[in-house]
Amino acid sequence: MSDTGTLVMLHGMTGDSAKMQPLAERLVPSGWQILCPQAEAEHPTLGGFAWWLRSDSATEPLSAEAQLQVVASVQRVISELPAGPLIVGGFSQGGAIASAMLEYEVQNRIAGLVLIGTKTARPDELTAALPFLRPREVVWMHGSRDHLLPLAQAEEHAEIFEAAGWPVTRLAHEKGHMVNLNQIAELRAAIQRMADSA
Repeated sequence: MSDTGTLVMLHGMTGDSAKMQPLAERLVPSGWQILCPQAEAEHPTLGGFAWWLRSDSATEPLSAEAQLQVVASVQRVISELPAGPLIVGGFSQGGAIASAMLEYEVQNRIAGLVLIGTKTARPDELTAALPFLRPREVVWMHGSRDHLLPLAQAEEHAEIFEAAGWPVTRLAHEKGHMVNLNQIAELRAAIQRMADSA
């Protein structure tokens, strides 16, 4: 049990660290610090930053080039992490980067995951890794009207964790590709449980 650690929250495509900071401040457990890394790839048409760039639909599997960008982004985020326990998560692309961190040695320090409006970028790798890892709590939030990332793909992400015996708190809602602030108390409670278990 640790009374200090870092909540790491990663923004989505076309976002930046400043856009993620206010949400992180609402979610951070008492006594913990916040880290909101920023992706390096500038989105060529929409502005903001992305953890990987792609020209095809968000519902399609990632290309080989996009997969390399995911790996590079995960490794860069890991290089920026402070010492101590971590809770990692994010919105959309950021959540995908967060769960991909479980493929690396840093997973030993991760007390839980926060997956909001996201899917797995690397389903085969995540499925292969999880059975060998100690289960930790995952909190998952997704909207049934998400037009960018269909609910079924988000549910696949949750199901990979559940199939490996990881406890998943599902916070479904009827809104779109967004954080449902009506469920912020449940989100905070799940993150506090992660901190208490760290």
